[in-house]
Amino acid sequence: MGEAQAKDAAKSSIVAEMMAAITAMQPRLRERAAETKALRKVPQASIDELQELGFFLALQPKRYGGLELSPQDFFRMQIALAEACMSTAWAGGIIAVHAFQIAVMDDRAQQAIWGDNIHTRVSSSYAPMGKVTVVDGGFKLSGRWGWSSGSDHCTWALLGAIIPGDGYRTFLVPKGDYQIIDTWQSMGLEGTGSNDIEVKDAFVPDYMTHKQSDGFACTNPGQAVNTAPLYQLPWAQTFIRVVCTPAIGACKAAVGLYKHAVLNKASGDPTKLAGDTQVQERIAAAVNGIDEMEALLFRNFDAMMALAEAGQPVPVEDRVRYRYHASVVISKSIAIVDSLFEVAGGQSVFLGSEIQQRFLDIHTARAHVANNPTSFARNLGGVDLGMDNGDYFI
Repeated sequence: MGEAQAKDAAKSSIVAEMMAAITAMQPRLRERAAETKALRKVPQASIDELQELGFFLALQPKRYGGLELSPQDFFRMQIALAEACMSTAWAGGIIAVHAFQIAVMDDRAQQAIWGDNIHTRVSSSYAPMGKVTVVDGGFKLSGRWGWSSGSDHCTWALLGAIIPGDGYRTFLVPKGDYQIIDTWQSMGLEGTGSNDIEVKDAFVPDYMTHKQSDGFACTNPGQAVNTAPLYQLPWAQTFIRVVCTPAIGACKAAVGLYKHAVLNKASGDPTKLAGDTQVQERIAAAVNGIDEMEALLFRNFDAMMALAEAGQPVPVEDRVRYRYHASVVISKSIAIVDSLFEVAGGQSVFLGSEIQQRFLDIHTARAHVANNPTSFARNLGGVDLGMDNGDYFI
């Protein structure tokens, strides 16, 4: 066996062990569902388990104790987590994906995050809500940002702002320079802890920022030290998938719950509902819809990783198309869960219903700006008609 084959075999073994650990974790996540909802954040026990199995290290550079797994393997894990708890998959996945962005930043930023502790966790809020003043050596940053999922479990935050005359950047800020404001009272995804972050006049060194232009052009400073093909991918392509992919797992859970209800409602004849052609058609449409979403997710990353491994860039036209694919996952998931929920029976409307939780979680995910397909559809249509790309987070 050659060296490359040995590395591939070792990585496959690691992934198999991690997937097995996540499968074993699923019953415990379901048991913690009420606690997760009541706390309005992922319980510490779940965070500890995710850290122990290496989930937060999945996309982290090997130079800093990471695993450098493929996005495909990472998203398979996130989907599996979401089958048990979409809130845990959402918050945990967002925390984990930040390792990718930090890996493409200046190595001094990487050292600040992982130099003393490879398990340092980072939350984010990318909306350009910050006010920036240029000062010697960096910037002064102030503002308030929403939807910082998992922030209670993190000690740093990536925050978006526009520098006048220079454009958009992400600013990496330590917890001592920001306050978490408890605002997350939501109808779904209650356990994500997506609270507000407030910063008042914090100094951020220039090397602790990430230029959107570097992310778009794949000219990131961190690529000089982290040379694996993974880090040659456009950063945004990975992040945009982390806020929609959990819905695929939640749809799988909804199908399982609906099938269980169908087969157990008629105690005298468990095949009575199962034999209903409309029930069969709804399940078939749901299963097919899930297959389509997964097929596009993995096909797109297969194509991007093949280009990265060959040292070639991902064409902008493809990135625009992949961005649109990601943006419609939630809309497709809503169609699936709505179709099942509307015939799930009287028990589904009571608080604590498991299928209702999936319904609420998926609908809440639609409120995230990345899951509104309107602008991405227009950009894709325009590019296909020969117009210039207008989206630089692709």
